[in-house]
Amino acid sequence: MNLDFDSIEKELKRALDEIFQVSDIKKGDIFVVGCSTSEVEGVKIGQGSSMEVAKVIFDTVYPYLKEKGVYLAAQCCEHLNRAIIMERDALKPWEEIVNVVPQLHAGSAFATTAYSRFEDPVAVETVKASAGMDIGDTLIGMHLKAVAVPLRIKTKSIGNAHLCCARTRPKYIGGERAVYDEKLSGGEIRR
Repeated sequence: MNLDFDSIEKELKRALDEIFQVSDIKKGDIFVVGCSTSEVEGVKIGQGSSMEVAKVIFDTVYPYLKEKGVYLAAQCCEHLNRAIIMERDALKPWEEIVNVVPQLHAGSAFATTAYSRFEDPVAVETVKASAGMDIGDTLIGMHLKAVAVPLRIKTKSIGNAHLCCARTRPKYIGGERAVYDEKLSGGEIRR
């Protein structure tokens, strides 16, 4: 299938701009990306993995996040239990490194690309990201902080893949007498 890589790059940048406009992502936060390059190409997930597509996506997303001081967490596919590939300096003290190197058909093209392009890549089983984008319905929810809030952005797809995005907010605790900080919840406190 012939894909327009320039259009994919523009869609990604537009989606990232939209996410950052409506999220309170801070320097040092983790941003998880799950990506089915097969779905971007218009093929069933896992049936048409493409290193070319993965490189275009990585080469767009990684510099964008790096410029903002946000860490990229690249989600592997289900064959590696959706492990995460990230830079070693993004690790939290409680996160444990696991030993796996993603490959095209056991990890995903995107995670394989991230592993080869990061300065000091490591794999972990899970992270608690502040926000993320799911390109092609890869199910990133397990890697978001406890309260995920779906983001309704204008960009609905990357190539042929459905795009779903989320940010997170702190849990509300304390019951009916508690007072909450609207800044932490994105101004969405419901009474």
